[in-house]
Amino acid sequence: MELTVSIRKQLRSFELVADFAVQDEVFALLGASGCGKSMTLKCIAGIETPDSGRIVLNGRVLYDSELGIDLSPQQRHIGYLFQNYALFPNMTIKENIGFVASGPASERSAKVQENLERFGLKELADAYPHELSGGQQQRAAFARILAADSELLLLDEPFSALDGYLKWQLELELGDVLKSYHGTALLVSHDRGEVYRLAGKAAVIKQGRLEQVHTTKDLFKNPETLAATLLTGCKNISQAKQVAKQRIWAEDWALELAVAAGVPENIRYAGIRAHFLELRSQAGENTYPMEIVQIIEDVFSYLVMIRRQGTSAKPIRWELPKAVWEEYSSRKTELYVYIPPEKIILMQQ
Repeated sequence: MELTVSIRKQLRSFELVADFAVQDEVFALLGASGCGKSMTLKCIAGIETPDSGRIVLNGRVLYDSELGIDLSPQQRHIGYLFQNYALFPNMTIKENIGFVASGPASERSAKVQENLERFGLKELADAYPHELSGGQQQRAAFARILAADSELLLLDEPFSALDGYLKWQLELELGDVLKSYHGTALLVSHDRGEVYRLAGKAAVIKQGRLEQVHTTKDLFKNPETLAATLLTGCKNISQAKQVAKQRIWAEDWALELAVAAGVPENIRYAGIRAHFLELRSQAGENTYPMEIVQIIEDVFSYLVMIRRQGTSAKPIRWELPKAVWEEYSSRKTELYVYIPPEKIILMQQ
């Protein structure tokens, strides 16, 4: 199962340019609201029409502006899970699922029963969508797109309307579905955790422009661009410049730091994730005396805002377990913090 997309579409304030290929995997588009993620899915599904380009699914041309091909959504055999689930309000859950199932009557009936059971909906088969909770509607929407034997799954912010516990339960269910689904799925999300846990490959989309495709783990380990670094959750960013082959000056933090990799001459930013900072007992390489700007108690950790002692530098967010911070606080010694060279993110744009 392979999908290739190469399209352009002018939106209100920018042009959407999507150019990628995926095959038998879960591929995620990670981006802020309004960046073009959902529009990309709608163009693939045939709900929106690109200005130009080509979309091919398993050798079938779904859209080609030069050849004048633009298949209808019904002809594309794509399962689209909308943010609002889009169940037919005048049909029961059983009827919603049966409406999209293909084949003779006995086969359609079997598909309906199979998916009612898979998603724990047997007792709700004769209920209408408005009688279901948000989580139940979500499961019904999953059941419907799988009953359609879709060649491609498009998941548009699938958990955005759910509370934390229910969201986690349905994410586990979706994870199981995707593992058994022998095809390609596209996941759109602004939740970095969902992307990391569910997708094998991912790309950041910023103002309609798709950045380089990475394996998900590589994207989070080395995001490469400022947009990707921010979207993967890094809270500490500083303007930076090269001072030696493996040293940078982090201007906003007033720190000279050694880094593990060679520093590009055109480096612009450096980043460090809040949970990678380490407590030390004395100054040394990448270890500086720090002063506390603010202490924020979170549910299971402390968020400590620190900056280089004796400066007015931009504070650095440091997240650490409660037990570690409380043990340090009880000693009341000078605070030294280490920034591991191999954990520093370097960005050229």
